[in-house]
Amino acid sequence: MAASPVVHLLEEAADLLVVHLDFPAALETCERACQSLGRDTLAEEPAATSLEVKCSLCVVGIQALAEMDRWQEVLSWVLQYYQVPEKLPPKVLELCILLYSKMQEPGAILDVVSAWLQDPDNQGLPEYGVLAELHLQRVLLPLGHLAEAEELVVSSAAFGEERRLEVLWAIHTARQQQKQEHSGFQEVPKINQEGSFSHKFLSLLMLLRRLWDSAVSHFLSLPFKKILLAALIFCFLVVRFDPASPPSLPFLYQLAQLLHWIRKAVFAHLSQLRLRD
Repeated sequence: MAASPVVHLLEEAADLLVVHLDFPAALETCERACQSLGRDTLAEEPAATSLEVKCSLCVVGIQALAEMDRWQEVLSWVLQYYQVPEKLPPKVLELCILLYSKMQEPGAILDVVSAWLQDPDNQGLPEYGVLAELHLQRVLLPLGHLAEAEELVVSSAAFGEERRLEVLWAIHTARQQQKQEHSGFQEVPKINQEGSFSHKFLSLLMLLRRLWDSAVSHFLSLPFKKILLAALIFCFLVVRFDPASPPSLPFLYQLAQLLHWIRKAVFAHLSQLRLRD
């Protein structure tokens, strides 16, 4: 029996893809064949044959899109011929998972694969276990969706007991690592904040010391209380902190020590002047 026109188009598309490396022409041929297949199915062929031809056309089309660096269009391109993710052939879905994970965009295929795996009609297919494993390794774990990965492993019969324990242990390890990274991320801003505050305080002490060295003679001619008040206001303006906040307590303590040191130095200087007099 002579092959149908759609089968001829499939052979032509495969020849354009593999032999001639004419990827645009191969894609256009696949599209013409799929449209023709949608208008009038292969009446003289069994339904299974029609589905196989359509699947093969999509496989050739996916490869053509990938060769033209148009891989982002693959998912929408195949869905226009199958309408819903649950109806995608296992081979087509497998190629989509491998392609998007290789291009480091597993999130684009996440919802499609999840919907396919949850469909009861697909759970009895022999390819179900392979696709569940791919979804786990190429999509869920790289995305850090540990809860979904754990649910898939526990609820699906596609995983044997030994494999289930291995995956659950891997999920437990990844969850612990996430907690450590999260705690480390929270400590870094705190350390940076403390370091910035200490640097600011040291800079302020150096500035005050320079001011003290250059203005000690003027301090003796002014009321001492006004000097202390001016120094305190100057510190508040430079540091701009909240005195009621916990991080400001060490600063206030050190500032009090500094003022005590200034007072002691001034009085010592006054005592020397009185002795000379």
